[in-house]
Amino acid sequence: MHNFHDAQELTKALCPDIPVLLNRPHAARRAARYFVEQFPGKSLYAVKANPSPALLKLLFSEGVTHYDVASIDEVRLVRSTLPDAVVCFMHPIKSEGVIREAYAEHGVRVFSLDTMEELEKIERATDNADDLTLCVRIKVASEFAQISLASKFGIDVADSAALLQRARQAADELGICFHVGSQAMTPLAYVHALERVRTAIVEASVTVDIVNVGGGFPSIYPDMTPPSLNHYFSAIDRTFEDLPISYSAELWCEPGRALSAEYNSLIVKVEQRRGNELYINDGAYGTLFDAAHIGWRFPVQLLGKGSEGATMEYSFYGPTCDDIDHMAGPFLLPEDVKAGDYIEIGMLGAYGSAMRTKFNGYGSIDDYDVADEPMASVYVGDNLDRTDRENVVSFPGV
Repeated sequence: MHNFHDAQELTKALCPDIPVLLNRPHAARRAARYFVEQFPGKSLYAVKANPSPALLKLLFSEGVTHYDVASIDEVRLVRSTLPDAVVCFMHPIKSEGVIREAYAEHGVRVFSLDTMEELEKIERATDNADDLTLCVRIKVASEFAQISLASKFGIDVADSAALLQRARQAADELGICFHVGSQAMTPLAYVHALERVRTAIVEASVTVDIVNVGGGFPSIYPDMTPPSLNHYFSAIDRTFEDLPISYSAELWCEPGRALSAEYNSLIVKVEQRRGNELYINDGAYGTLFDAAHIGWRFPVQLLGKGSEGATMEYSFYGPTCDDIDHMAGPFLLPEDVKAGDYIEIGMLGAYGSAMRTKFNGYGSIDDYDVADEPMASVYVGDNLDRTDRENVVSFPGV
């Protein structure tokens, strides 16, 4: 595969007619090294964010040895791609057949659950195995996150004692896990959640071997600049150390977006312009799912022209026949955008290519490696702040 320095060089050389996904291996390596070296525990990559085998191999080579999977296909993918990886099945609801295959055929020993029924399924499917790590998922708030994950999974802390006690009897190692929501904009999200872990442990009077703070670690997008990640790590570490847990208990996390967001950007072609609406060749059923369905804004730049001059706000329409193939933005670009121009859309490594479909016959895409920096990064410049400040627990915008 021919590599290019950046999107500009690629479009000048190839004039692509279909969307092009740009891979930045150096950016993903940097993110992996940061979590491996700076997070005060173990990092499990959340495969759902971007299941690219190339990315999985890259993360593993940088020391990310554990992988958070949510389906048997993800189990098979990680096991076939990374035979030596530790696969953790963190979806709280699974069929007995899936549990049995994961345990017996793929060596999975870590399972999440949030009901007594799920625990009984795991026991039956593994023939009451004595080498299980069972992580009970508790419900926590998503008030500080851009995307809530508070309603679907998790047992209320008030109801968790019996399940924790029963899981303790079945488990070789017992964990408690939670998820504060996607793109958590303050470390306070994790502090509040860990206080709920404290309550659950005290009320159940169990010895806990693992506390898994889940995902939610943020990246940078337009109008969303979070505190430095080391502030999150410091707040988590200090709260974790104060929990009533085993002296040898481990701290885990499940970064998805934070490890993959900077890995990809996307080149799209403008097929037509109507006022401030740009019709492009990717959209809601493709890499721009989040831009359409949850109104996520991504950084953009017009390729092949200088950045000087007046700008205006645009919305995008994707290539399918559906009206909902619409990305409202607004996306800020020069006033003189026209059909045939190329636009680079940044920070699409997380939940970009993973969401792409072939609906309406679209979805074909090329991909190339590039060497330039992503449009934004939490790992370089002013955003990389390794100082240990006292005020790491802050509210969004403070």
